[in-house]
Amino acid sequence: MTPVPVPAAAARGQRQRARTSADTASPGYKWVALSNTTLGMLVATINTSILLIALPDIFKGVRINPLAPENASLLLWLIMGYLAVTAVLVVSFGRLGDMFGRVRMYNAGFAVFTVFSVLLSVTWMQGTAGVLWMIIMRVLQGVGGAMLMANSNAIITDAFPIEQRGLALGLNQVAGITGSFVGLVLGGLLAPLEWHLVFLVSVPFGVFGTFWAYWKLRDTGIRQPGRLDWWGNLTFAVGLIAVMVGITYGIQPYRGHTMGWTSPWVLAALIGGVVVLGIFCLVETRVAEPMFQLRLFRIRAFTAGNLASLLSGLGRGGLMFILIIWLQGIWLPQRGYSFESTPLWAGIYMLPLTVGFLIAGPVSGWLSDRFGARAFATGGMLVAATSFGWLALVPVDFTYWEFVLVLLLNGIGMGLFAAPNRAAIMNSLPPNQRGVGAGMSTTFQNSAMVLSIGVFFSLMVLGLVQTLPQTLSSGLLAQGVPAADAAQLAALPPVTVLFASLLGYNPVQTLLGPTVLGHLPASNAAYLTGHGFFPALISGPFSNGLTVAFAFAIAACLIAAVASLLRGGRYVHTEWPTGPGPSHHDTSHR
Repeated sequence: MTPVPVPAAAARGQRQRARTSADTASPGYKWVALSNTTLGMLVATINTSILLIALPDIFKGVRINPLAPENASLLLWLIMGYLAVTAVLVVSFGRLGDMFGRVRMYNAGFAVFTVFSVLLSVTWMQGTAGVLWMIIMRVLQGVGGAMLMANSNAIITDAFPIEQRGLALGLNQVAGITGSFVGLVLGGLLAPLEWHLVFLVSVPFGVFGTFWAYWKLRDTGIRQPGRLDWWGNLTFAVGLIAVMVGITYGIQPYRGHTMGWTSPWVLAALIGGVVVLGIFCLVETRVAEPMFQLRLFRIRAFTAGNLASLLSGLGRGGLMFILIIWLQGIWLPQRGYSFESTPLWAGIYMLPLTVGFLIAGPVSGWLSDRFGARAFATGGMLVAATSFGWLALVPVDFTYWEFVLVLLLNGIGMGLFAAPNRAAIMNSLPPNQRGVGAGMSTTFQNSAMVLSIGVFFSLMVLGLVQTLPQTLSSGLLAQGVPAADAAQLAALPPVTVLFASLLGYNPVQTLLGPTVLGHLPASNAAYLTGHGFFPALISGPFSNGLTVAFAFAIAACLIAAVASLLRGGRYVHTEWPTGPGPSHHDTSHR
């Protein structure tokens, strides 16, 4: 018989499918998928924290004072803009990945992330214009980061068999969490050399990862054709952004108040945001193809895992800020480090936390493949709660080796929890909804970071406001500072003092200024701006804030442990769903 001619387009499609099938059937493909997505998660999460240590050099480079009241919003949005956009967009990009291909969305994310990393690294403007440019570019860079975060877990889940997902997702999750701590050290190392390097460092990894992803990654998951849920996307974005804006401005002073939680605008943003999110939930129950699959919350393992992830993220995110302020504002200056060098050394001294993650994360992920997630996730949160309790007992002027042990314990606890919990969440999802499910999970995780900034800054300020003004005023008067200047400095909102410590400035020198210091005896001025005065002054009030903050972290971890315990037995969906709802699963009790 004469062969039937095959149209060129169909032939190309057949060749493409054959190549994809051959590539993904290769035993090595799953490791290619894991290594590329882990690189993507690492560079995306490094950029959540790399600015924290580098901010003093960046603001100095664009010639702007971040402690000036009118610049406080610029400071916060430069830190939080990236976090906010990743929290808002991951669900939408996860849904798009389910519809059009997770690898396609992931590859586009790597390219978008790289383009805006390049544009950030060539920032040339000065002053407010320069900071606004960086904020906009950071937000757009976050769009690429959201694409990477939303689809990396789903790609891994598609590529790995059930019995290896815990290890694979564990490695990816640990890389993501570790990236937020690596960013601190990397920013501290690069910014003093040249602040543009803080943004440029992502470019070669982005270029390499983009080309590698386009060359090697193939879509192996089930696509779920559908239409975009425009109303759901709109109400979700508006509601979540409003809540985050309210939190951002809530920790700033307002008309003589230490914080802005009583501001009508903040209250309107918070209340309005919650109302819009309520409307979003109503919309999602009415539309035929919702972006946020609320029915996934019928899966107990999915719901419990995400609740535990949100609470653990609150504790972990707040811990990072507290430790930076603790080290930079008190402990390191007391040991002779200049205030300008404390950002870098704070990142270095926090490395035991990262080591704990690296030790526990992959091991717990591998073990959870055999024994289930519940014991490891629950135990990890109990270990983390214990470490927060230990931190609450550590004196402000601690011995470093005790600090090393407690940070290591906290890292081990968080690592024990993170990998099994993420694997359990992803295993519980129907294969055709892994993208949107992973996006929903990442939304909880990224929102926790933004929430933790608001919660922990507020708790620290509540602890400081009770004693800091009086302590600061009496300390300054004792060194000959005029009463009017001492009263003015003591009346500054505690959040200004926290920002000064966070940014590595010499707080007294910056806040008093050369005019006041120049009229004091040289010995008094030297003492006020030296390594002893400010750390000794703030230690007592700071200790009060630590107690409140760590109590909150302990409570969050304990509730997360309960949620992990109640997640039920091991829950794994079959590879090929037969119905629209979450129904097919293995419930062997582990």
